[in-house]
Amino acid sequence: AQQPGTPLSDEEYSQFFRFLQTARHANTACLLRMLYGCQYPLVQRLDEYENHGVIPEGPICSELPKSPIFPDFCTFSFYRCTKKKYFIKV
Repeated sequence: AQQPGTPLSDEEYSQFFRFLQTARHANTACLLRMLYGCQYPLVQRLDEYENHGVIPEGPICSELPKSPIFPDFCTFSFYRCTKKKYFIKV
């Protein structure tokens, strides 16, 4: 079992994003995030699931070469949505 707040493993990400593999599904999840924000219950559940039950606080380091650090998970998630880089990990 992973520690709460840690990112999913590569295998877990594959399973997590399985239902989002089409751009339409990923866009829908991003639309919810953009319309309702990170406090929306469904968005929070997705964020918690992606991070083993706890949404990380504080700076977020990502695999993005040009934007490796974000102030929080919400900002990181918005970045993924706006850039359509849905499957970038932290």
